[in-house]
Amino acid sequence: MFTEKDIQQITDHGLTVEQVNKQMETIKSGMTYSNLVDTATVGNGVLKIQNKFQEYIDFYEAKRNSLSVVKFVPASGAASRMFKFLFQFLQDYDPQKENIEVYAKRNSEISVFLRGMRKLPFYETVRNELQKNIPDFEKVSLGEECVLFVKAMLDANGLNYSFYPKGLLPFHKYQDHVSTAFKEHLLESTLYASSNNEANLHFTISEAHTDMFNMELESIKEDLEKETNTRFNVSFSYQNKATDTIAITANDELYRNEDGSLLFRPSGHGALIENLNQLNHDLIFIKNIDNIAVFEQNKSLSDYKKLAAGVLLKIQEQAFKYMRKIDEDCVLEDELHNIELFVINRLNADLGEAYKQLTPEEKIGELRDRINRPIRVCGMVKNEGQPGGGPFWIKEENGYISLEIIEFAQIDADNDDQIRIVNRATHFNPTDLVCGVKDYKGNKFNLTDYVDPKAAFITMKSQNGVDIKAYELPGLWNGSMAHWNSIFVEIPLETFNPVKTVNDLLNPAHQV
Repeated sequence: MFTEKDIQQITDHGLTVEQVNKQMETIKSGMTYSNLVDTATVGNGVLKIQNKFQEYIDFYEAKRNSLSVVKFVPASGAASRMFKFLFQFLQDYDPQKENIEVYAKRNSEISVFLRGMRKLPFYETVRNELQKNIPDFEKVSLGEECVLFVKAMLDANGLNYSFYPKGLLPFHKYQDHVSTAFKEHLLESTLYASSNNEANLHFTISEAHTDMFNMELESIKEDLEKETNTRFNVSFSYQNKATDTIAITANDELYRNEDGSLLFRPSGHGALIENLNQLNHDLIFIKNIDNIAVFEQNKSLSDYKKLAAGVLLKIQEQAFKYMRKIDEDCVLEDELHNIELFVINRLNADLGEAYKQLTPEEKIGELRDRINRPIRVCGMVKNEGQPGGGPFWIKEENGYISLEIIEFAQIDADNDDQIRIVNRATHFNPTDLVCGVKDYKGNKFNLTDYVDPKAAFITMKSQNGVDIKAYELPGLWNGSMAHWNSIFVEIPLETFNPVKTVNDLLNPAHQV
């Protein structure tokens, strides 16, 4: 039962009591696990393009200036998680009691950090801060230097990097400047996500960081436009508060904060389908904020983005051709078989057993439904032990087999058959995709119509020492795109260069 105060809080959050009750029912009933049928591998759901590589790139380049293109970058992640092991280091290590080399022998992350510290893009900035504030800094021991260095990086009274959004941290050190991930994304967009010397970029950010992003944009935009001969149109949006979800205790009771108010939590990146749905462009490239290499490497890697776009445009061209024939009612009976093969082999869509019993008119209606959807081409890299979801064939509730990106949290770890399929997986999802979100008439699809609401995540969290159940919406590239037409293309591992911890900035892809 909700109090009047609760109802007011729910309303102020942009939600209704009915929606919150539905969220609670979903949390209480638990997760619906995906029903894996098989792994998607090369030749079985994953395309490996070799002979036609340049052909697809050229096809995209030929069409590029006639298209409206945007790069969509989820960028609300906080940098604090990058420094988790350093916060632990400050708690655990006392330079007065232990030699830093001894401590580093039992802590591999600190060992890597110590060895590579001078290669960090912000090393000089931190050193200058320390030399300015600590007169005898050059005389301290290595252990004390490390502690002071980390504090200067993270403390609110220092550089306060732990407060920063990941996109605004110094990522790469060039000869004459240091570049943030945000700036690198603008620069990278000129390689493949621009048309007619214009680059559109949309970043989803935390509202608290708006001023910081605007200041960074203002400081780099003019010089970058001159340097690249490209006009940058940059927009920002926030995760809608109305997508937040209620939290309940492990005993299925409402969790209340100390002041008696209800606890609402952000519902994960699946909420960003609302933000994506607001963009009205022919092609949308999607890439995470932290997956960005130094510019020289991006030049060669951008070919794989163009490849994916070329694949999408080729398949979309054929889909549009068939849609026109279907809508103009001029599909000949002998052409029906070609359309069926296109749906099955090119769109990876299952027509089901019942399809065979339909009349020709009913078959055309079914084919229309399968073709007339948003299309995405997703890059997949070979699995070499990286965390993250991957491409699988799954059986939907209606019995259809579909090709989807499945997170490990969506898989029943107690089901031996499902785990056997997972163990055969050859590829994983690096979140590198290009989307076509318009029909052949140029009308934009309503992307929220293609979400599988049952692909939500129920997770256990801790809130002030209390175990709570949290509800996350279906992931943006998982359940939120479950009913899109999906094409998976193998791309090399070098295209995947995420920065999950500060030590990742020492990897070759992030060193000039």
